[in-house]
Amino acid sequence: MDAVNEFGELQKVSIPAERALTVYVDKRELVTLMTLGANPELLVLGYLRNQRLVRSVADIESITVDWDVGAAAVKTRHGIEDIEEKTARRVVTTGCGQGSVFGGLMDEVDQIELPEDAVITQSQLYGLVNTIRLKETTYKSAGSVHACALFSTVSGESDMLLFVEDVGRHNAIDTIAGWMWCMAPTLPASRGSLPPEGAAAPAARQSRFCGPGSPGEDAPAPALLPEASLGDVAVPVLLALPLGEGRGEGSPASDTQHLVFYTTGRLTSEMVIKSAQMGVPVVVSRSGITQMGHQVAQSVGLCAIGRATNKRFLCYTHAGRLRLEPGLLAAHPASAVQG
Repeated sequence: MDAVNEFGELQKVSIPAERALTVYVDKRELVTLMTLGANPELLVLGYLRNQRLVRSVADIESITVDWDVGAAAVKTRHGIEDIEEKTARRVVTTGCGQGSVFGGLMDEVDQIELPEDAVITQSQLYGLVNTIRLKETTYKSAGSVHACALFSTVSGESDMLLFVEDVGRHNAIDTIAGWMWCMAPTLPASRGSLPPEGAAAPAARQSRFCGPGSPGEDAPAPALLPEASLGDVAVPVLLALPLGEGRGEGSPASDTQHLVFYTTGRLTSEMVIKSAQMGVPVVVSRSGITQMGHQVAQSVGLCAIGRATNKRFLCYTHAGRLRLEPGLLAAHPASAVQG
């Protein structure tokens, strides 16, 4: 499109394509999400998971997206128990896109368990930040979006598993949650790449996700999942167990100890809760943290690191999960550290 710059000159610019997607669950309207629309099935799946409306991906029979009417139709196998009660209280959250969570989500925070032995080293943190800095993004070309990414440190380095941009950070984290949920039962390790960030809606005006065990379907439709290739390092990509289920050896609560979540947005209570629900013990942001975000992170044992740019950062909670390496700072001039 055309825009006029500060010199009065006409300039060609790119802008993200925001579109509305109304989610229906078993023919009942649930919510309208404002999104770039690149990965709607994963977004819807992650939204349902992070809102604790669906406890297992096996509960979903299908998700059908029709961009002609801007709707995503979710068909469950047995319905959602007490859906009226679960969606009665809505909390409007902060941030672009005016995200919202259902009130019951806040009530279950104290039941979340994260792996106790998870740590991130200072060099891994710097590597993560540098990977994001070098990433070609919609934000660099057009602005107006937030980004989230999932990293693994199991190799000793910070390896990016997935990168997602959307108009709201809550959409980006929900998309990652949907991807994790899909990958958990099918691949023990994965590196994924979604369609170009900020891309227009899929050329196909309709698309469909089928849950595992659907008639004629043994797994989610591969065309709607990111391409996955196994690297040299096994990277567990699993969600935390639903509340109330036991946690033993090899459970997702322990298998996620090498995962790190990154966001360009603030660490609000919503972002912290969703990260913790995904079983991710370390969260990094280039922005800061809110008071309630700090309170929740402290309560669930999550290491929250903010203001992470270049060589600078602030660890707000559970600094015991951050392994400092003083030699890294000694190797850089003071000006570089403060840059």
